[in-house]
Amino acid sequence: RIIHGHRFYLAPMLSYRHAFHAGNHADVLKHLVLIECLTHMNEKEKPYIALDTHAGAGQYALDAEQAKRTSEFADGIGRLWLRADLPEPLATYRKLIRELNPGEKLRRYPGSPWIASHLIRNKDRLKLAELHSTDYALLRRTFRDSPCVSFEQADGFELLKAALPPVSRRGLVLIDPSYEVKSDYMKVTVAIKDALKRFATGTYLVWHPLLPSIDANQLPEKLKKAGAGEWLHATLSVRAPATKGYGMHGSGIFVINPPWTLAATLKETLPYLVKHLALDERATWTLDQSSGVNPAPAKEVRRPVIADFSGRRHHPTQDKSSTRSRK
Repeated sequence: RIIHGHRFYLAPMLSYRHAFHAGNHADVLKHLVLIECLTHMNEKEKPYIALDTHAGAGQYALDAEQAKRTSEFADGIGRLWLRADLPEPLATYRKLIRELNPGEKLRRYPGSPWIASHLIRNKDRLKLAELHSTDYALLRRTFRDSPCVSFEQADGFELLKAALPPVSRRGLVLIDPSYEVKSDYMKVTVAIKDALKRFATGTYLVWHPLLPSIDANQLPEKLKKAGAGEWLHATLSVRAPATKGYGMHGSGIFVINPPWTLAATLKETLPYLVKHLALDERATWTLDQSSGVNPAPAKEVRRPVIADFSGRRHHPTQDKSSTRSRK
């Protein structure tokens, strides 16, 4: 298949299911940033389009077999669910999730499409793409009665190209493939370069895993050189990098044309997340941004003196499972 003028080869099967990973530490970071960016979009009256290139199922049952098999949510949203000292941005994030969970028990976790659909206004539009047939059926069931939401069983990279630029000239794009296929790293870079040529003022959120691999380590640097004027890159690592294999030790979110408030929000929340989501003493966070973004210095790296990881369960599946946390 040729995408944006580059030839890629399809994976032999679509094996990734986010139900095994919903609500983990990477979802916490990604959805915190998504909420902040969409809230900022709503501050202007003009309508906008939000596009999710790899939508997943829309929402997930945490008591289902897939989620219970890994219990990754227990070391993500599970650690924040009953805390009384959440910083305001994290309290807003949890409040939205509680709309799916009446009472105190955490039973369901929303995917990015569900979160976006609850934040966009009636005049805005949400476009979703998902290739996996099972997840697409669930996605369609979730949003079939939502007038502001459209969905396609399609390649999200191709949908992105067709959707830009939006008529309103305002838009937010979330790109977070599974990265189980090595070519995903190149596809993301190519898609961002093409999107910026078509729609330079859009806000783009690119989620990526932190892995001991060349492709994973090079992606942020390639995105910095993709042609964006302003960008912000935040990472959250909950444990030391794996010395064997390719287990994910954290994740990052690269934001092009970020809200001016995002850096301050992350400076407040990332230290808190490291402290309470840490799985070992190597947990840390970073915040890096282009010189044109204010406020905050160009780069910050912090590790808390005390991380709240004592007695916490480290799920073995996190060392050998999928590279990502999507939707």
